[in-house]
Amino acid sequence: MHPMIKIGALIIFLLAIILVAIASRPQLSIVDSYRGSQDYWPKPTIDVGVDFKPLGALPKEARFPEHNPYSKAKETLGRQLFFDRRMSQSEQVSCASCHDPDLGWADGKRKAIGHDRLRHDLNTPSIINSAWLDSIYWNGRAGSLEAQIIETWQNPVEMAAHIPSAVARIASIKGYAPMFQDAFGTEDVSAMLISRAIATFMRQVTLTNTKFDKFMRGERATLKDAEIEGLHLFRTKARCINCHSGSLLSDGKFHHLGSSFHNVGEFQGRYRVTKHAEDVGAFRTPGLRGIAETSPYLHNGLIKDVDTLLFLYSSGWWQNGELDKKDNNIPTATRSRHIKTLDLNGQERMHLKAFLGTLEGEVYWVKPPPELK
Repeated sequence: MHPMIKIGALIIFLLAIILVAIASRPQLSIVDSYRGSQDYWPKPTIDVGVDFKPLGALPKEARFPEHNPYSKAKETLGRQLFFDRRMSQSEQVSCASCHDPDLGWADGKRKAIGHDRLRHDLNTPSIINSAWLDSIYWNGRAGSLEAQIIETWQNPVEMAAHIPSAVARIASIKGYAPMFQDAFGTEDVSAMLISRAIATFMRQVTLTNTKFDKFMRGERATLKDAEIEGLHLFRTKARCINCHSGSLLSDGKFHHLGSSFHNVGEFQGRYRVTKHAEDVGAFRTPGLRGIAETSPYLHNGLIKDVDTLLFLYSSGWWQNGELDKKDNNIPTATRSRHIKTLDLNGQERMHLKAFLGTLEGEVYWVKPPPELK
């Protein structure tokens, strides 16, 4: 027999042995596969065009921008200002009025209550992990926490402050002078320095050491089997990963679920910023850490509990119908292409809820400081 034929026959024989070995190797269960390297997890269900980022743990330390680096003195000053009602026009509303450390740094209300008991059109988002946000507000109109603080401070439905008057009022409180000196090297009070101090404090409000984060850092025994089954559904059949991806469990983008209705409350969403038809009713994807502590859910506080939320996602939400008379030229919102009917059964929804429970942990908490004089 020709030598080349012998070599060819040997190669075929070896390949056959390898294929038999692979075929006879026991297949890992879903749970066991997730306890291994993420490189070998089941393929996620991702729509075409999605800027997908693998799931990951958040860094244990908050992110601070170059223009406003962290200092302990700045955080201490920011905490004092965050709880100071004299920041507002009425001197009755502080940042903490809507972002209460005992309520997951939100307010537990369907829609926020601000200055003069005025009711906002939107639900109060938690400030947990806001250090990693690149756009702020449900419609993303602010590019930094510093900008958001200035806007909220003077918003007539929120703190309603006349900023020069509020700055003068804070400057007149003797106890603040040494705090500004420690934080910024000056006793002069300004809106810019106030916003930088409060933003520094807010960036310290983190939740980064959940069971999920430990699991993603390699502690694979941290999650129970049911929680891993939920993680698998989150990445595959339930399609959550299309919007809730990466370390923040958010794509940072804006989507319309069907949960807002034309001419009802704040229905425009991202459209207010971009004026693009596809952004009508689109609101920012929230991160999911601390989800159990921050109900009700959605931009309008429409949903009170996780079970209802999961049921609606399973049913595919709904597409709003065109109105006969809209009284405006704003396009009708179109449901996000990522929302589809899932038909999750009761056990699957239970597993998903179990996975969401792994996103709880010890949130940064502080006791309100005594009022300065």
